[in-house]
Amino acid sequence: MKYHLEFKCDIHKDDFDCPDKIIYSSKKNKEFGIIIHDGGTSFIKIKFCPWCGKKIKKKSKV
Repeated sequence: MKYHLEFKCDIHKDDFDCPDKIIYSSKKNKEFGIIIHDGGTSFIKIKFCPWCGKKIKKKSKV
């Protein structure tokens, strides 16, 4: 999860344009989601890690 949250693309400036960026995080709203790569800025909110199933802490420094 940490790898995907910290992933920075060298080609795309916007996370929603990069097909390799799959996890969205909002520092302002402290929410996390899986990016829907459909040309927009949609994402599905998640409260649990998609890989291990642990609850995502909202106090995360991501």
